[in-house]
Amino acid sequence: MGKETKTNAMRFLEKNKVPYTAHEYPHEEGVAVDGVHVAESMGQPPACVFKTLVTKGAGGSYFVFDIPVAEELDLKAAARAVGEKSVAMLHVADINKVTGYVRGGCSPVGMKKQFVTVFDESALAQEKIYVSGGRIGTQVCCEPAALIRAVRGKTAPITMPHTTA
Repeated sequence: MGKETKTNAMRFLEKNKVPYTAHEYPHEEGVAVDGVHVAESMGQPPACVFKTLVTKGAGGSYFVFDIPVAEELDLKAAARAVGEKSVAMLHVADINKVTGYVRGGCSPVGMKKQFVTVFDESALAQEKIYVSGGRIGTQVCCEPAALIRAVRGKTAPITMPHTTA
């Protein structure tokens, strides 16, 4: 098997001297896979595999949030974290235009523009976290603090509180 083509995410990490390892997972070409399935297929706990969500604030700015794949983004907490009145999920049709990535392959690193990026505070409790490598079927594994520094990001409690039934 030949050398895997580097993605924008990988080039960004290298340029910013963030050590990473790339991991491939099985997928159907062009079909986004849910994050929990990605974590399982890589043999990783869902708490250390993060999904990248892009939102648009009430003021028109875009914001990037990274949360564990099994969690749900708390839009109110997310808005508070970035000082916005409210944020709404970006429409799937707009993801590529705004980020340069496709749904299911959206990475917090290497987007067309650097947006304000917030990781769920649980990221710092992990030794390593996985985020999309910039295309469906590829994840990159990094030390969370180095990754957050590279995107000039921050952490905040941005997932939905767990309720027990």
